[in-house]
Amino acid sequence: MFIRTAMAADLPAIHDLLVETWHDAYDAVFGRDKVTAITGEWHSVTALRRRLDRPHSEFIVADDGATIAGMAFAAAGADGKVLTLHQLYVRPAFQRGGIGGLLMDEILNAFPDAETCILEVAEGNSRAIAFYQSYDFAVAGGPEGELRHLRMERSLGVDAD
Repeated sequence: MFIRTAMAADLPAIHDLLVETWHDAYDAVFGRDKVTAITGEWHSVTALRRRLDRPHSEFIVADDGATIAGMAFAAAGADGKVLTLHQLYVRPAFQRGGIGGLLMDEILNAFPDAETCILEVAEGNSRAIAFYQSYDFAVAGGPEGELRHLRMERSLGVDAD
């Protein structure tokens, strides 16, 4: 498995990955119909395409040459100090194999000037919360909104690991 920059040709496979992972993670929390509606809007190829050229961002995939097994997208603010991890997903069949860690490490290393990384995760996604906590993210707010998102953050300063 190697980590590389996402390309336009990858977008249908990334969409499929997001649909699969969202149904796996959230059907029991939000219901299948709600998850289908969300993935149709938020994770459409059109929505994903807008991320390819977004300034101050990194859009990466984990690829073994046959399958895109994971993806991550993050963007920094204009000053580069606050990094927002918008997405990090690994196909269920590939979870717990280190791919999430590879993606996380690549994202964090891509923004050397960032001092803080923030993200939102649905309160009902205990696997993701545990994963982020293993990377020293702490709950900093929430739950908020219809999907009851928790805000998590991690310091990336000189003293952070």
